[in-house]
Amino acid sequence: MNTLWGGRFDGDMDDLMWEFNASIDFDRRLAKVDVQGSIAYAEALRQAGVLAAAEAEQIVEGLELVAKEIERGDFSFESTDEDIHTAVERRLGELIGPLAGKLHTGRSRNDQVATDIRLYLMGRLDVLEQALVALQRVIVDRAERLLDLLMPGYTHLQLAQPVRFSHWLMSFFWMLQRDRERMVDFAKRVSRCPLGAAALAGNTYGLDREALAKALGFEGVCYNSMDAVSDRDMMLETLNWGAILGIHLSRLAEDLIIWSTKAFGFVLLDERYATGSSIMPQKRNPDSLELVRGKTGRLIGNLTALLTTVKGIPSTYDKDLQEDKEPLFDTLDTLGQLLPVVSGVIDTMQVNEEAMLAALDEATLATDLADYLVQKGVPFREAHHLIGQVVKRCETEDLSLSALPLEAYQEISSAFEESLYEVLDFEASVEAHDALGGTARSAVVEQIARARQLLDS
Repeated sequence: MNTLWGGRFDGDMDDLMWEFNASIDFDRRLAKVDVQGSIAYAEALRQAGVLAAAEAEQIVEGLELVAKEIERGDFSFESTDEDIHTAVERRLGELIGPLAGKLHTGRSRNDQVATDIRLYLMGRLDVLEQALVALQRVIVDRAERLLDLLMPGYTHLQLAQPVRFSHWLMSFFWMLQRDRERMVDFAKRVSRCPLGAAALAGNTYGLDREALAKALGFEGVCYNSMDAVSDRDMMLETLNWGAILGIHLSRLAEDLIIWSTKAFGFVLLDERYATGSSIMPQKRNPDSLELVRGKTGRLIGNLTALLTTVKGIPSTYDKDLQEDKEPLFDTLDTLGQLLPVVSGVIDTMQVNEEAMLAALDEATLATDLADYLVQKGVPFREAHHLIGQVVKRCETEDLSLSALPLEAYQEISSAFEESLYEVLDFEASVEAHDALGGTARSAVVEQIARARQLLDS
């Protein structure tokens, strides 16, 4: 068994306890950043006078060889490696001998793993931001191409008001934009270096922690050594961000799943993002979107798991925190799949314009009739009540709003005139909503322009 501890122990750990305690199976993905942190730490020890220049050079050369093995994929992990730190130091010792033992001077696995996680997160967040922006671009491009397509809007899954399909699409751009802004915000807190905090009390060898942080690409340091080794806020914020982003993707998926049914027929998923049935040959199932919806449960669960883990641990580092990596890695991996899949779905799906237009119902123009009465001087609350009577009469007589005679309207209110029928137009209804953020053509064009500015900034 390879450990970085054990001098005060007389025997070996129980085999089951070893398996229970070891984290190498999942933290091996930290290998690259573990070496990166160790190279910077060796240089910091040299600058502090702890290592001679020749010693530091030999350690760094050894670590660079380890890094190349990791990069090539031929680094040999041993079953006796307890964790990634043990594995790297063990291999370094094989390459350069006992000098490898000096690398851990003034360092603990507590500040080492906290540094590794932050370095790893910084790299993965950059990749996820690119995928998020790519999805936003697909949404904007599709909205621009389908700018003038009208469709019914829904609340409570009931017909509500006519809107532009592009307006619906752009609603998800702004959800994703908030996700992007959240990422930019918490990424600043990820970029804080714990290295030099040691186990909990700080470093005793005069390291320049700010120079060390700069060398590793951090924006600053963690200012309290006890907090530095126990802080997992950067992971909680990542998991929270991932859960919210997942919820937005799940809502998008839910709309498209519903609209892809025969009952709606608004969209048809490309075969590349659908599956068939093992028994029913006619099926084209929206499994890509159902998995998006389903995997959001994982994202929420990962956040809940880590919140539960850290809620009651005492200061400072406790072994409970070994449970932090698996939910984090799973969330990062899951989002790494979800974002490009959703981009592909949006980019390739067929949009059935005829079905959307056919689904428009004059009942969705009831609010426009209420606004018509308001323009005649009727208070809105009274107008709302009067239009409710109009709708009820139409339902009783099985008539559309435009088929109800003027006399019937005037029996309900003398404010109605022949001009009311001009209001019963879907395009006119949509164009009336021209305030900032509305569904009128000019408002959607402005949204798209603002969105492109944000994407290009």
